[in-house]
Amino acid sequence: MKLNPGDIVEIETEGGNAYVQVTHNHATYPEVVRVLPGRHASRPDDFGLLARSKSDFVAMLPLGGAIENKRMKASKVGTAAIPAELKDFPTFRMPIRDKQGGIAYWWLWDGEGLNYVTELDANSADLPMREVMSVDTFLKKLA
Repeated sequence: MKLNPGDIVEIETEGGNAYVQVTHNHATYPEVVRVLPGRHASRPDDFGLLARSKSDFVAMLPLGGAIENKRMKASKVGTAAIPAELKDFPTFRMPIRDKQGGIAYWWLWDGEGLNYVTELDANSADLPMREVMSVDTFLKKLA
């Protein structure tokens, strides 16, 4: 299933329906999604209002494929504008480890290029990890 930026997907969870918004597509990675806040007993009336809320977390996830292959109970239910502050491709972080397993430095990836920092500051410590999250891991994190 092809999903586009702005698409809203409803995912059934034990705690109620969760909603995610596709924010970006990348040529070599799956969809970038943001999890919208709350779990809902019924579908919200205004996805635009929900989409203006702060994200619970951001992940790269093969969401369209997971829906197509019925790996999760989910469906596209609408679209909403992506908030202006989220229009740029998000920066992801990835630890680079030394031989002892400690973090030597961090790669910061903006969808095109890499930068590195030796330590994360308050802003970069909250960046999502550069990983393709499995469907199972994503569903556990939703719960």
